[in-house]
Amino acid sequence: MAKDREKKTNALRELDAAGLPYRSRFFDTPEALSGVEVAQRLGLDADRVFKTLVTLGKSGQHLVFMIPVACELDLKKAAAAAGEKAVAMVKSKELLPLTGYVHGGCSPIGMKKAFPTFLDETAWLYDTIYFSGGRIGCQLEMAPDDLGAIVAVKAADLTAV
Repeated sequence: MAKDREKKTNALRELDAAGLPYRSRFFDTPEALSGVEVAQRLGLDADRVFKTLVTLGKSGQHLVFMIPVACELDLKKAAAAAGEKAVAMVKSKELLPLTGYVHGGCSPIGMKKAFPTFLDETAWLYDTIYFSGGRIGCQLEMAPDDLGAIVAVKAADLTAV
């Protein structure tokens, strides 16, 4: 039981409190892996594994974008989706104080503050998607609509062609 408690992240605690269905998958790794490496390690289709990217809009507002791990965020599409003139990636060292999560373990659920969150429209091609559970070595599996029940996600075309 104590071992399970050690693995609980803010994201897992919030999901448990909300009573939403999810599945967690833990794996050991000495350092952060790329999202594609995570998908390979877990034997998953990389199109179903999403990375969580935190940006700063020209207005000064922070924004969160979730896209498939093998894709790149199209900053112009991201800005348009958020109604911003431009967006830029937040530096890795700024993630922990801003979100409560580290690079490679950033979950859209359980951040220190709720930021506008955009989910690539391809997520709804799948019954469930995977994304970080709030620490390196933890992935969550959820239906996109269930994720939207705990984080107000907006669907958008976000990836570079």
